[in-house]
Amino acid sequence: MSSVLDLQGVSVRRDNSTILDAVDWQVAEGERWVVLGPNGAGKTTLLQIASARMHPTSGSAEILGERLGAVDVFELRPRIGLASAALAGNIPDDERVRDVVVTAAYGVTGRWREAYEDFDDERAADLLAAFGVDALADRTFGTLSEGERKRVQIARALMTDPELLLLDEPAAGLDLGGREELVAALAELAADEASPVLVLVTHHPEEIPPGFTHLMLLRDGAVHRAGPIAEVMTSQNLSDAFGTPLEATLVDGRWSARAAR
Repeated sequence: MSSVLDLQGVSVRRDNSTILDAVDWQVAEGERWVVLGPNGAGKTTLLQIASARMHPTSGSAEILGERLGAVDVFELRPRIGLASAALAGNIPDDERVRDVVVTAAYGVTGRWREAYEDFDDERAADLLAAFGVDALADRTFGTLSEGERKRVQIARALMTDPELLLLDEPAAGLDLGGREELVAALAELAADEASPVLVLVTHHPEEIPPGFTHLMLLRDGAVHRAGPIAEVMTSQNLSDAFGTPLEATLVDGRWSARAAR
């Protein structure tokens, strides 16, 4: 399988702090990855590298066969779907939901004078329907619940038919019902062979949808363990990564973790 992401010795340093420390990571076609770790582990920074929105201080990063530093990132970024809190903060509250999605075709937030084709409008409508928010198409983004916003953001991230989809803590801030609806939607996406390569960042094993194949555990900016999820998601590995005794369990395809008894 060809490599979608290939990070070799990637480090990110700011002032006297090391945010990522010599990260090696390879993601292949067809894989669905989870990046799991405590606060401050470097998860969001890793996704900034993977989305071509940050360059490493040292090391090399190849994304979709293109090396950062030797490619026009404005040509690369449309091939990558990204849903994150930072991006959501740029969406105007008075933007119609259908326009939140369709403007991804131009890589902008906030519709202005762009001209879209019927195909763009139809794709946006189909994606909103796929995530169960098509009835909200004429609502404004600022009137949506947190769960509705998350699903609209993922629909937007898929608008350009990306080859790589990056989801930065998509369940953050959701109540239990909203989280379960989102997990179910992401499980369907993961099961679809036509879906792009998926990378999901989270703090909580309970937010991992069924169908995800690989796991990276980050701690203090370094890779603690990485590989097939069933091999990496052990009680010992979780305990080491989070710095506290934890017990990992798998029931009906869903992971959870709690303090070890």
